[in-house]
Amino acid sequence: RVILIKLADRAHNMETLEFIPPDKQKRVALETMEIYAPLASRLGISAIKTKLENLAFPYLYPKEYQWLKDNVEKRRQEARKYIDRARENLKDSLKKEGIEVVEIKARLKSYFSLYRKLLRYDMDFDRIHDLAAWRVVVKDVKTCYETLGSIHQHWRPLPGRIKDSIAFPKANAYQSLHTTVICEEGRIIEVQIRTPE
Repeated sequence: RVILIKLADRAHNMETLEFIPPDKQKRVALETMEIYAPLASRLGISAIKTKLENLAFPYLYPKEYQWLKDNVEKRRQEARKYIDRARENLKDSLKKEGIEVVEIKARLKSYFSLYRKLLRYDMDFDRIHDLAAWRVVVKDVKTCYETLGSIHQHWRPLPGRIKDSIAFPKANAYQSLHTTVICEEGRIIEVQIRTPE
């Protein structure tokens, strides 16, 4: 309980960071990025981890943050529009296979997560395939694997881009199947398949 309260308190403090002196801003942001965000990640609270990283990012790396903001917004909007359009095709193909879907929603990669990935790929946006992704939620684990098979029947998967974190959960108990497929118009989309749990 104490850790959860500290994480919530830190998230609130980060939202008001602009009102404290610049030298303290950087110290608090660094502490947030190095201690609180990893702690939230370890506990499997990705919403708080992402929020903390995104709030600390502009204070720790202001130039990089501005560059990313200037260069990514149009791409994010285009990816969002495409993924929303193509979602209907995904729904229809799963329905034809008799797969019961709880929900399908689009997910945009957060700024800091995108920046970290761009560093690994020499700042090349063309190598980032999960700027936007589908999150497909189905009723149980068996249906997760059926959904993966159905998606691969309709769209060609990229080799080496299938991850099974259901059979091999991450340290923070994250469980999901990830695949990256070539969809309509040759667009590459990541799909995450999981249960509500």
